[in-house]
This record gives sequence, structure tokens and C-alpha cells, in this order.
Amino acid sequence: MTLGTTPPGNVQALLAALATAPEGEWLEQGRTLMLHGELPAALTVFDAATQHFPASSEAVLGFAGLLWQVGNTSRAEQVLAERLQAHPTDAGAAFLLASLLREQGRLTAVGQTLRTLFAQGPHDVDTAIRAVEMLDDYGRPDDAFAICEIAIDAGADDPRLHAYAGMLGIQLGLFERTRAHYTRALAQTPDALDWNIPLGLAGLQRYDTSAHEDFAFFQEALQRPGLTEPTRRALLFALGKAHDDVGDFAAATTYLRQANASVHAAGNWSRKHWKRSIEARLAAAPPSVVLSAPEDWTPVFVVGVPRSGTTLLAQQLARYPGVKNRGELGWLEFWEQRLSPITPTRRQLEEAARQVEQQLRQDDGDARWYIDKQPLNLLRVDLAMALWPNARFIHCERDARDIALSLWSQLFHDQAHDYAYDFSDIATVIRDCQRLAAHWQARYPASFLSVRYEQFVDAPEETLATIAQWLGLPGEPAPNAQAPQTSIATASTWQARQAVYRNSAGRWQQYLPYLPELAAIKPG
Repeated sequence: MTLGTTPPGNVQALLAALATAPEGEWLEQGRTLMLHGELPAALTVFDAATQHFPASSEAVLGFAGLLWQVGNTSRAEQVLAERLQAHPTDAGAAFLLASLLREQGRLTAVGQTLRTLFAQGPHDVDTAIRAVEMLDDYGRPDDAFAICEIAIDAGADDPRLHAYAGMLGIQLGLFERTRAHYTRALAQTPDALDWNIPLGLAGLQRYDTSAHEDFAFFQEALQRPGLTEPTRRALLFALGKAHDDVGDFAAATTYLRQANASVHAAGNWSRKHWKRSIEARLAAAPPSVVLSAPEDWTPVFVVGVPRSGTTLLAQQLARYPGVKNRGELGWLEFWEQRLSPITPTRRQLEEAARQVEQQLRQDDGDARWYIDKQPLNLLRVDLAMALWPNARFIHCERDARDIALSLWSQLFHDQAHDYAYDFSDIATVIRDCQRLAAHWQARYPASFLSVRYEQFVDAPEETLATIAQWLGLPGEPAPNAQAPQTSIATASTWQARQAVYRNSAGRWQQYLPYLPELAAIKPG
């Protein structure tokens, strides 16, 4: 019997024909069966291949991947764990196991798997960067940062690793170590200037004098020939932030005007598309299918226009026992896109609820309240309430002029925020978010609470206590000094780690002489 004419369903005959074949032919036959949809037969071939070639990483990865594909995740995990126990430096097995664990929301286990891989011995720089990018994408900056430093300590003194370590260190509040990594990257290659390092340096502290070395560095870098436009923008935003820190609002405005004009000219945010989306949400009927509320946990969504105080509030709520702050997740948006434009069935909603719950609850404890502080989940309140009728939304309100100035002062790295470089677009987003918040408040009055930023910074503990009572949080919050320090991957990374202060309330007034556009924005 020749391999080319073996009937796909005749597995035993196929195995007999493969008995003396090299590994490559086993793998090729298994893949061919997969392409023809013969998954049980392909599983049998890959299983036999792992026994016939016990040292083969490809056979194990093919077998485990196919097990995962057919839904046998526990067996896939076992196969990969056994492979790593026997071959602890097998990067392919570690990465596949990490992906499988992530799907189940077991992100602590993901971090442990990849850390263990690098603890077993050095890997090439590209493998380290792959692990770092995966962990950062999965919301595990602490593990990603650790792998950067493990790789660097093992001799991989690569500027890309230093740049990644700096970016991650900012999220973790490791500001001195971040500066050291950024400095090393800049010293190693001129390309590092293109990696948003100047903007990262500007975010490490609040400058108290223009004599700080960063001012001269930003200015010198801005004069270098051949700068790309994205690098020039980042330098302008860095200079704007630095001059704002020292109270030179005229200079800050000059730099920020140039930066925003450049990004706005290259952006593609559609005001018409945004308006249509808002009107559709306002006109939509309440969900026709609503799942039962979970009994043992509560999702909490901190929402509002970006830069309205969502990061600060989520960090402060995480001081309470039983509360976990997951940062900004994208799972509600993912499922909204996946379910649109159909009317989802109960089964589809149950699958969405199950998967999002896994990413919220994860595998790091038994909290009762889980926070997702993606601000623009304000757009997706109907979906969340269909998935979890016990969900709670805390809507952050702030003077619209302060929000506008704060947005306009930041360089975002995704197209979703392309409205933030033009005051007219910003005002449109703020107004529509206010309309949407009022709509949700009327539709879900028991589940939707609005909190003023100005009130919060004036009386943080009193305001926090009111919110905690509304949520039903037990006990007292931990002192600020003992609060859990989760990673912060937003422009608020430095500010949110300081004691609550009022300096940012009314900040727009300092810019009014230089930005008359602010006067046209209604306070809100």
C-alpha cells in the first residue's frame, strides 16, 4: 500500500504504511488528514508519531495543537506539560501552552510557564522578544519585565530588550530602572529614538526645572536630520509635557499645537461614523435575551470619556478587600464586534459571558468584584447588562475643558483615539458620551452611578466610601501606602501612583490665554 493512495479513514492501514517512514512523512500525513477534516484520524496519527519519535518537538506540538482544536484542552495541557518536564528549554511547547492557558484566563500560569522557560537557560533575543510581546499583550507586564531582565542578565544586551524593559517598567512604576534601560538603549543605537523613548522619559516624573537634562536632550533630538514624522511628533509631545510640568504653558502650547496638527492630518477618525454609532445605540431597544446573574461575583465597569479619572478611581477601589482591578480589557468590544449585527442567541451570549468571565476572574485569587476600566465600555452597557444583570457601571464625570486639554496633551497609539487631536472632535465625543451616560442612567438606574472627578479629588475617602456602599463592598480600604500596585498601561501611569491630589482640577484655566478653543467647550 502506498501513502499516496491510502484511504484517509483507514487509520490502521495508514499507520502500518508509516511504520518505517521518516518523521517528516508522519507529520505530512497528519496535516493532510487535518486539511481534509479527518480530525479523529489525524489525532491518531499524531499520537502515534509522538510515541514513534519521542524526542520530536514537532510531533508533540502537532498532537497538542490538534487536541486543543477539538476541545480536549486538559489532554493538550498534559501533553505539553510532560514535554516541558522532559525538555524544559522547548520554546515551542512553552509558547503553545501559554496560548492555551491564556484562552482559559489562567494568566498567572501563563507567566509562570514563560518565566520557567527562560529560567532554564538563555534563549536568543528574538525568542525573548516574542515572549515579552506575548505577555504584554496578555496583560502580564510584570512577567514580561522579568523576562527582559533575565535575558539581559544572561548576556542579551540588546537595545530592543532595554526599550521593552523601559516601556514595561513605566507600567509597573519602576521609574529609576526604566530610565536606566532607556538610557542604555539610546546609547546602543540611534534607532532607539524611533521607539517612543523620549515620550517614555517624559512620563517618568513631574519635572520641577527646565534645567533637567531631558529638556536639552529632547531639543537636540528634535533638530536631528532625517527624523521620521512619528518620532518628531513624539518629541513634540514630550516637550509639551515637560514644559507643562514647569508651568511654561506658552511653550507647552506651542509644542503641543505642532504635535496635534501633525497627528490630526494623518488620522482618519470619522465624525460621521461616530455620530451614527451613537445614534444607533441610543435608538436600540433593550436586550431581548438576558442571562441569569452570577451568584458569586460582580463585574464592575469604570467608564467615561478617556482622561476623566477612570484610572485613578479603579486604582483606589482596588484598595478594598475582595476587589481586583484588571485594567483596560478589550473583551466586551471583541464580543460586540463578533455578535454584530445579529441578534445574539442565548447560547452565543452564554459563550461570550463564559469567555469574558475567564479573562476577568483569571487564576490569581478568589475576589468577588472584578474591575474593567476600559473607559469606552460606556458604549457597550446594553451588552454587559445582557451578559451579567448584576453588573455595575461607575461613570466618571469631569469638567469637559479639563478632559479636552488632557486628551489634546497626549499621544495615543491606536486609531480609536484619533479624535483626540482636534478640539472640535473632542467636544463631539464628550457631548455624545454625556448623552449616552444619561441614556444608560435612565435605562439601568440601579446599576449606573455617576461620580464627579472634582468631588473625588476634593474628598477622596468620603467619595470612595459612598461608591463602596453602593457596590456593597465589605470592610475598609487598605491605606494608600499598602494599596495593591497593579500595572497601569495608560498615560496616567505616574499620576495614578501618587496620593490623590487636586492640581489637575481646573487646569484648563492656565491654558485659556493660549488655547481660546477651550472657551467654546461647555463645562459638562
